[in-house]
Parts: sequence; structure tokens; C-alpha cells
Amino acid sequence: MSYSVFTRIEDAYYDLSKSHKKIADYVLENYEIAAFLTAAKLGEATNISVSTVVRFATSLGYEGYPEFQEALRETIKGKLTSTQRIEVAGTQILDNDLLTSVLQKDRDLIRTTLTSISKDDFEKASKAINNAKSIYIVGVRSASALASFLFFYFKMIYDDVRLLDHNSSSEMFEEIYRIGPEDVCIAFSFPRYSKHVLNVVKYASDKGAGTIAITDNDDSPIAGLSNYTLVAKSNMVSFVDSLTAPLSIVNALIVSSARGRRSATKKNLAELEKIWQEYNIYETMEDAHSDE
Repeated sequence: MSYSVFTRIEDAYYDLSKSHKKIADYVLENYEIAAFLTAAKLGEATNISVSTVVRFATSLGYEGYPEFQEALRETIKGKLTSTQRIEVAGTQILDNDLLTSVLQKDRDLIRTTLTSISKDDFEKASKAINNAKSIYIVGVRSASALASFLFFYFKMIYDDVRLLDHNSSSEMFEEIYRIGPEDVCIAFSFPRYSKHVLNVVKYASDKGAGTIAITDNDDSPIAGLSNYTLVAKSNMVSFVDSLTAPLSIVNALIVSSARGRRSATKKNLAELEKIWQEYNIYETMEDAHSDE
């Protein structure tokens, strides 16, 4: 686990100046608000100068206020309720150009993910998936969309892929109890973290299966239990978390898997194309213009 903001403040508290203690008290008591205040706004809230706020951040070991703020956001992200998220979002999204604001945030999340994800873990995770006998994919609530998307394409590549997207622990364990050392469990978990997913990953790990976490940071509950962690930033937009960066990671895993099993994938897709054509699954251009 990383050296959290709260731990840093507690360790340094008695050596802080009077002004710094005032900032520390405000942050500890109002962290859900402080995490989304600029240095100037935090200074206004505590009636302390901006320069003193910046020095407070550096006194805790951060390079500057932006790094302190990002660390605070990461620390509290899983603690915010949906109502608090809506309130915070009002300070983050411009109402006069909401579309641009949201799209720009998604773009920034992909850029940040690209610099923070471990490419070594990605390569090793891809290899583990390709070598697995059975692949279990778990994701619930909003993360179930990511799990379902990965499952849809993995079914075209691998022979034994299973999706666990139940909100019941008992149903999940009924699906995964046969998992073993030759298998892989891919788990999605983003704030607010699901205990069901954590329990499944712990069980898979205890059974000796390979475990791959796709989550928002290295300190998320499932990261410590996983062999490989693929960090995808998912900072919140309103009361929801952006899944743009996690979906990009999923796309990369699908492409990597298809390349790793090129012959099998081509054969499977060829068989599927025959079925789709024979049973008229997809609308063709001829169908679209037949009524004209």
C-alpha cells in the first residue's frame, strides 16, 4: 500500500506550523471537498495564502499542490457516496460546454493511463490468458459492461470462457468453484469497490489460478491479490466513473489475444461468418435497400 495522504498528515502533524495545521485540519475534516479545490480555493476556505497552501503540500513530500491533490483524490475516491459525487462534479464540469468538458476529461484519462500502466504486466497478463485452460471474467455493477464486452470477443478466440457478472456471491462461487492452477481470472473493480469481486479474486488466488486485475490504481482492494495489475484511470464524471480508459485496455487485450492465437481466431471467425450468413443474423446492404 502507498503512503496515503492521511498517513502523511498524521505523521507530520505535530511538526507543522500553525498555518499548516489549520490546512491539515480542514483537509482531514472536509476531505471530500478539499480534494477538488484548487490551491486558491483551499486558501480561501482556510483564510490562508495560496503560497502557504502550496508549501503545505511540499512539506508532506509532494512535488507541488497538483500532486498532493491527485493523491488526495485517489485516496478518497472509493469513499464518496453518489450524492457527494454529484456535488463534486459541479466544480469539475463546465455547464456551458458539457460535451467538450467530458470528452476532454476522457482524453486526459487515456493519456494518464498510458503513462501509468505497466507494459510488463500487460505482456505477462496476455501470455497468461493465452496459456490458460479456462478463462473466468468477473465484473459487477457498472464494471459488468466491461466484463461483458471482453467476454463477447474472447468467446470468438478461446474455447472455454466464463462470465461472472452476478450481484450474488453464492452465484459467483457456483460459477468459479472449479477454477484451478491452469486457469485465469480477469477481474474488473473500480470505485466504489465491490466486495463480491474481491472475494472471487481471493478465492481464485487461493486455488492457485492466475489473477489479473483491471482497476484504477495499485492500491485498489483486488490489486494486492493479483499476479498482474493493469491500471486504467477512471476519475469520476458526475456520479459515474469514466470507463473510457478501462475499455481501451480491454481492446488492447482482445487485439493481443487475437494475435497470439491468430490461426484459431481466423478459423473460429470463418465458422461464425458461415453461421451468420446462413441464418441471416446481420442485415446486409441488399436488405437495407430492398424496400426502396
